[in-house]
Amino acid sequence: MDNEIKRTLNLKDSISVVVGSMIGCGIFIVSADIARQVNNAWFLILVWIIAGLFSLAGAVAYIEPVLNIPDNGGQYIFLKKMFNDLTAFLYGWSLLLVIQTATIGAVCIAVGKFLGIIFPKISSEIFLINLPYLKISTQQLCALFICILLSFINSKGIKYGVLTQNIFTVTKVLSIVGVIVFAIFLGCSHSIISSNFVNTLSINDFSFTNTEIISAATVGAIFAMVTWNNITFISGEIKSPEKNIPLALFWGVIIVMFLYLLINILYVFSIPIEAIKTAPEDVVAVELMQRITGDAGKFIIAIIIMISAAGSANGLIMTGARVYCQMAKDNLLFNKLSVVNEKTNSPVNSLVLQCFWSCVFITFCGNYSELLDYVIYAALIFYVLTAIGIFVYRFKHKEHIKKKINSFFALFFIITGSFIIYSLTVHKFVNSMKALLIISTGIPIYFLWKKYGKRSTCANLKKNVSYTQELREEVSNDNR
Repeated sequence: MDNEIKRTLNLKDSISVVVGSMIGCGIFIVSADIARQVNNAWFLILVWIIAGLFSLAGAVAYIEPVLNIPDNGGQYIFLKKMFNDLTAFLYGWSLLLVIQTATIGAVCIAVGKFLGIIFPKISSEIFLINLPYLKISTQQLCALFICILLSFINSKGIKYGVLTQNIFTVTKVLSIVGVIVFAIFLGCSHSIISSNFVNTLSINDFSFTNTEIISAATVGAIFAMVTWNNITFISGEIKSPEKNIPLALFWGVIIVMFLYLLINILYVFSIPIEAIKTAPEDVVAVELMQRITGDAGKFIIAIIIMISAAGSANGLIMTGARVYCQMAKDNLLFNKLSVVNEKTNSPVNSLVLQCFWSCVFITFCGNYSELLDYVIYAALIFYVLTAIGIFVYRFKHKEHIKKKINSFFALFFIITGSFIIYSLTVHKFVNSMKALLIISTGIPIYFLWKKYGKRSTCANLKKNVSYTQELREEVSNDNR
């Protein structure tokens, strides 16, 4: 086994990871919930504009730590060097415990959900195991299979993971473009546009309470865009990272932002706002395609969403495991997680752990929407903290700063993100506190690990070194 990962990914691969990880099933689903919260077509579009600008500002701001801290592990390493081991550990802990794994579980469930439209036997109502404390439906079984399959593909090497990612990304982008073209020429209705936009916005519509509601409503849109940072997790595997990662972040977010905004404009140009709010199972895209192509529309959208969700899950699986691997190298997790297979150049043990915990979410949660709020709340806290850390790093390491990005982007990201966190705390208090509790559990774990875990890790390292030396001596003797 080798503990060093090689640089094999080019710019196209990097953009594919950004776009592929970002475009999941959120764009097809969350607009219904946003519409119910804001109750206004203007505000629905505004929410997606805010989410897009927020993501773009964050991506541009993150270019600075990418250029100055180009190590594998991305945001985890940024937080470690900006602040300390505890902050970095809490991020990695939250990533493993809920942010990455729950999102993987959610999008795998979405694959099963929409496969059920084509094959009705795959359903959340048909149970293979139906016990008081354990219920597994055919939909969950499908999600488990997808999660395990994609983890297995990535364990065979990043070239297979990236190839899978490229196929998914190209397919889903072309599919979304196809839906947009159909909607432009066949879906838009002058009467619906007039009905949805009959009232123009006035200054009174932007009261503080409405602003809070709009901010809280952006959770769904941000959830559909939030994973652009995943490219930083694999920065150690990208050729010329100082050039390719900034370009991938910028163009990847621009592409997704443009597609998301355009498809939501087409939603409100083609569907009455009340129909958007009451779309069957919140899948607004099905409502759109059924109006254009009839019943065949739901099958078309089901296939597109499955491809999108599977591609997003693959990107999350591929990138997330690299963080746990780096944490183990830093003696903040079990040493076995740092092992990189010398044949496949992949952190197999970290992939297995991530797959296992994602499967736990699939098995015991089994619900896409209930995971959304506290995943985003936890993620936003660390996003904002990393943006603040840009200024901390500038102060602490003045002599090591290679390049600075205009502070406007980081400041906009911090202010907007902080207000969204505040709005979530006020309007979705219970789920916000769940997220905070999840993060907080890492504090005692960190200090217990520093006291007891490091000792056992060092012992294991000594054993591994001793075992490696013995093997080398045996090979040397055999050669003689």
